Amino acid sequence: MERITQFIGQLTQAVAPGDSSRAQAFKTPSMKAPHSFYSTQTHELREFIQSCELIFHNYPETYFSDRKKFLCSTSFLTGRAGKWSEPYLSNISNEDSSYLLNDFQLLKNQLFTLFGDPNEVMKAEKFKDEGAW
Repeated sequence: MERITQFIGQLTQAVAPGDSSRAQAFKTPSMKAPHSFYSTQTHELREFIQSCELIFHNYPETYFSDRKKFLCSTSFLTGRAGKWSEPYLSNISNEDSSYLLNDFQLLKNQLFTLFGDPNEVMKAEKFKDEGAW
């Protein structure tokens, strides 16, 4: 009976959480950083946002807050979009949850409003009507 107890103790230690020497954590494949978004490339905004969101979903332990998502996303903004984000970054200590820096959905909405393709819906409908899908 004592040998069984010892064996169970050894098995328990072998699978104990946090023991990195015996069990490896699941790792997701490395992902490339999104391409920088230039404000003049309105047709690439959706792709830029999707690239950012894929990274956030793949590394939830790193991008666990909207603030971290905002900081990562804005680091890839250039041109007018980069200039537009500067005032928010200079007020980085603002903890208000309604502040753009703390609300990633609000950031996406603002980017689409300011730098998105104003004819995106019309183009998609035309594309669909022409039988391309």
